[in-house]
Amino acid sequence: MITLDAAREMIAVARAKGREMGLKPLSVCVLDAGGNLLAFEREDGASPGRFEIARAKAYGAVMLGMPGSAQMARAEAQAYFMAAVNGAFGGKVVPVPGGVLVLRDGAVVGAVGVTGDTSDNDAAAAVAGIAAAGFEALA
Repeated sequence: MITLDAAREMIAVARAKGREMGLKPLSVCVLDAGGNLLAFEREDGASPGRFEIARAKAYGAVMLGMPGSAQMARAEAQAYFMAAVNGAFGGKVVPVPGGVLVLRDGAVVGAVGVTGDTSDNDAAAAVAGIAAAGFEALA
């Protein structure tokens, strides 16, 4: 389980990693294993619509059990599948890197969604936050 303190640490470290990498303002969302919101922060200068993107990256990861990078590969290979998934989940999935699974002892306990820069940079920030909080990341 991801505690609120752990979620806040993931966000703080992901944001710090973004600053270290010189990224654009980030928005970071942490969801539990059921896709429920634990914590979210949007940096100054990030557009207000970033909440939905960060949440959708994390939501797709946790609900499908696959990180955004795998979802993107699946969308490229089988667009109809990801379109159907997005329909099933009410349009709440953004299948690109930046949706990273949070694992504890190999089991999915949640996901982090980061948006604001390139998808690969978003994923790198998420991985840093997850690792700092003592969890495993699957990007």
